[in-house]
Formats: sequence, structure tokens, C-alpha cells
Amino acid sequence: MREIQVEEIIQNIKEMCIEANHFLTPDMDEALKQAVGTEKSHLGQQILNQLQDNLQIAGEDMIPICQDTGMAVVFVEVGQEVHFVGGSLEDAIHEGVRRGYVEGFLRKSVVKDPLIRENTKDNTPAIIHYSIVPGDKVKITVAPKGFGSENMSRVFMLKPADGIEGVKNAILTAVKDAGPNACPPMVVGVGVGGTFEKCALMAKQALTRPVNEHSPIPYVKEMEMELLEKINKTGIGPGGLGGTTTALAVNINTYATHIAGLPVAVNICCHVNRHSVREI
Repeated sequence: MREIQVEEIIQNIKEMCIEANHFLTPDMDEALKQAVGTEKSHLGQQILNQLQDNLQIAGEDMIPICQDTGMAVVFVEVGQEVHFVGGSLEDAIHEGVRRGYVEGFLRKSVVKDPLIRENTKDNTPAIIHYSIVPGDKVKITVAPKGFGSENMSRVFMLKPADGIEGVKNAILTAVKDAGPNACPPMVVGVGVGGTFEKCALMAKQALTRPVNEHSPIPYVKEMEMELLEKINKTGIGPGGLGGTTTALAVNINTYATHIAGLPVAVNICCHVNRHSVREI
């Protein structure tokens, strides 16, 4: 049994909140750079170049890459041979987020009650998803999620008879309805199968997959490529101002489901698609 002090969790999550809000992952950075060369619209190219300038200034001056520094979504894969000492793991995650947003001077966007709307002033609580895995390591993914794109996400409870074409149409419908509001070029995370809540979680997790990696399932890979092409033909374009780069990737996760259902969730993320990953 390996012991991990929760203070180590706190410190890492604090750093990850700051890192994710100032720097893109290498795959996202490369995808945006490539988009400048492939975008056919002159205005679209201008927007993409402005995004590059924004990223450079953010990194050099330590200014957040977007003013909406998001609600912290934290995925924690805990090795079953790990024992946490020094306090509660969940308290440690919230404390890491608190320190990251307060000490990193990041915008505090979380309200304690969804209707009373009083700001917590430290961006807590976080949204936490746990999974228990073999081994003695802890893998943490911190994914700050802005709500311009989050508000554009959808869940469709399709009928089995809708089939693969129904799934494709649902995804395209969500993207078209989002239009410029999701701050394109976007990354489209999709969950197909499971239950109402499982498909939504899969869609969220899909956003953390590198944009240059496809599903290992052949038919799903084909669907990702086909949908990316169709989305980029919608003409929404960078910033929603027209062009051929509406999305950088479509990442689809699938899971077993009930004979009577075909749940589909679409979780859209804006052009920054922030996340930081560490293993302890």
C-alpha cells in the first residue's frame, strides 16, 4: 500500500488550475497552428491569427487565455493500492482549486446555490469524478470549463431505431444550434450509450482526449472523421464569422446501453479546450 499525503494533491491541483488557464496542451496548440494554414476564409484566417496572438500574450504575461476561467472539473483515477493520509481527498481537491483560483488571480465564477446566486469567491466547489483503477498511482485531470460553450451542450434520448444516422444528426444539430455561441473553432465531445448521466460524463471525458487521436473502434473513428468534415462545411467558422474551421476535432466515446435506448450527449468546448494532466 502506497501512502500519499493529501497536501501533495492540493499543491498539484493548485498548479494545474493555473497552468490550464494560461497554456494550451501541445495537441491543441498544434491544431490551432495548423488551422491557420488550412482555413480558406480571409476573415477566418484573421481570427485564427488573433487567437495565436492571444495565446502568446497569455503565456508571456501570465494572463488567462480566456476571461472565463471556468468551473473546475476534476477527473481523479485512484489506484486501488493508494492510501491517502493527512486529511480527506475530496477536501484536498476543493482546497487545491481554491488556492489555484485565489493565488493565481483567476476569475471566480462559481455560485453556491443555483438560484440564490451568491458567489463563493474562490471558485469552489469543483466538479469531481472518481474512478478506481489498478496500481499505486493517482492520475489527475483538471479541466476548467467555461460556460459559453457548456451552455450549448445537449443530451438526446434517441430511439434504437434512429441508429447511427440519428446519432450523426443529433451531433450536427447540437453544433448548428450552438453556432457562434460556443466560441469556435470548437472541440466536440460526444458520449453514445450508457444511461442519461453516463453519456453526458463520456462526452465531458471525450474533451480531454488529444485532438490528434481517434477512437480505437474503427466505425467510431470513421464517424469522428465524417462529422468533423460535415461540421467544417457548415460555414460557422472561427469566431462564428464564417469559414472552414468550425471544429478542430470530434471525439466520440461509446458504452453499452439498454435494448430500449440510444442516449447521446454532446459537450462542446471552445477553442481553448483547457485541461492539465498529471500522475502522482
